[in-house]
Amino acid sequence: MAYMVANWSKDPSTKCGAVITHLDHRVVSVGFNGFPKGTSDDIELYNNRDEKYRRVVHSEKNAILFAKGIDLNDCIMYIVPMPPCSQCAGMIIQSGIKRVVTIEPLLEYKMR
Repeated sequence: MAYMVANWSKDPSTKCGAVITHLDHRVVSVGFNGFPKGTSDDIELYNNRDEKYRRVVHSEKNAILFAKGIDLNDCIMYIVPMPPCSQCAGMIIQSGIKRVVTIEPLLEYKMR
């Protein structure tokens, strides 16, 4: 489901998705990476990396914000296609989410 939600992102280079569920797998909230609601989200802004990084709200943060006051204690967050950044990790911990499920990052080693 997180992969499906990730496809809602307008970011042409990185589509991220997050799904929060109760322990019994009932969906509480979803989020994808994108610009804040009500702001311009023209493709030109996404193609300008500096501008994109200044504006984008990560999928994890959006999922927590979209939960709108729901108690997230003991919930599970599923995140794709990469683990949360340090700022999102802190927000996840502070929200009370008990478990995070994500994929192992692909590490590429180049021989010289």
